[in-house]
Amino acid sequence: MKRYFQFTKEAQRTFRNGGVGVIPTDTIYGVSGSALLPKTVERIYRLRQRNPKKPMIILISSFADLKKFGIRIDNKTREILKEVWPGAVSVVLPCPLKKFSYLHRGTKTLAVRLPAKKSLHRLLQKVGPLVSTSANPEGKPPAKTIQEAQKYFGEKVNFYVDAGRTTSRHSTLIKIKDGKILVLRK
Repeated sequence: MKRYFQFTKEAQRTFRNGGVGVIPTDTIYGVSGSALLPKTVERIYRLRQRNPKKPMIILISSFADLKKFGIRIDNKTREILKEVWPGAVSVVLPCPLKKFSYLHRGTKTLAVRLPAKKSLHRLLQKVGPLVSTSANPEGKPPAKTIQEAQKYFGEKVNFYVDAGRTTSRHSTLIKIKDGKILVLRK
């Protein structure tokens, strides 16, 4: 287990090779790994003791990343996304493809976020979409520091990126239906 103070090339390589890290997102610390590797996603579910029916949020670097998941959006949805992204808003979008059931967990939707944080955005451009979920076992408070995250996960993750104490909250979660925004979580 390694500890970094920035997104290093070694951390990038670890993500591309299926590793898992605790990183600062644009909201809180997250347990993250490649969204395109089912074994990595399952590892995160086990680490967090997360309810297997609950999908995780996927962090992307651009609208083009939506196509990687078979997500097609109409013009009205695109306009709404341009208003809320980049930012701390996760949007539930339809993902009917069975090959992504390891992500959508039978819901046939994915919660996707295009973060505004520049360092995170650059990382996503280099490693591709990442699943990310709060850095805590399910039912415990989210880690606000790397030290808290290390108490939860110790050597079970490949690396930690320390950005000090977080003061943010979870992202706002919305769904777009008939061209209107429905807030699912503030």
